[in-house]
Amino acid sequence: MASHKGLSRTAQIRLVSSHEEVYEPCDDSFALVDALLADRSNLLEHHPKLCMEIGCGSGYVITSLALILRQEGHGSNYIATDINPHAVKVTTETLKAHGVDAELIITDIASGLEKRLAGLVDVMVVNPPYVPTPEDEVGAEGITSSWAGGENGRSVIDRILPVAEHLLSEKGWLYMVTLTANNPSEICVQMRKKGYASKIIIQRSTEEESLHIIKFWRDFDTEVDGIADQSDSGFMGYLLAQVPLFSSRRDNSSNN
Repeated sequence: MASHKGLSRTAQIRLVSSHEEVYEPCDDSFALVDALLADRSNLLEHHPKLCMEIGCGSGYVITSLALILRQEGHGSNYIATDINPHAVKVTTETLKAHGVDAELIITDIASGLEKRLAGLVDVMVVNPPYVPTPEDEVGAEGITSSWAGGENGRSVIDRILPVAEHLLSEKGWLYMVTLTANNPSEICVQMRKKGYASKIIIQRSTEEESLHIIKFWRDFDTEVDGIADQSDSGFMGYLLAQVPLFSSRRDNSSNN
């Protein structure tokens, strides 16, 4: 059996395909993959059978997740969706360039997959359209659909969360990118009421935005009981207190 030592832990930027109508890996993509790397030991112990990305874009994230898990010989299956057909084509090329496989489907979030995947997804990753924009830009054709989030950047996020709840297995984990403007504490409170605990894996500030990568998991007896009754600022303070310090810089020239 070939050793995985020396192999890249994440997708290499030089091998990520591109198209003018597809969102290229940027700070939010890197932060999400860094969160997966930060949680790598837990992911390996989790032994996910099915991993899913909603909104695969360039394929950088789903490919990186597959590489992270592949190093230990995990036999996980992967599925990714995107409403943009160009993104599905680009993701296909990115996966192929890294020698990993995933089933790719052109659809809005997970439309048409609700019955097939209900309760089966062990790990879900989402870098949603989170930028506050006019509502009429949400779901627009081409690259605009990758960032246009409507009022407070929550229009698409609020549609994804119930889908995630339906598709996640009993041991399912959801990793999601949020922006401060999305009111991540409110999102966590909403998910808590549905029985999900949450933790900010990475908080990263750039010149343009402040990002939070939040992990959700089913936990009806979590110790955060009562936190939901606190103010948003109090709850956000609780979440941020859990975050280890990470550098806000990333060297994109090397992905080893």
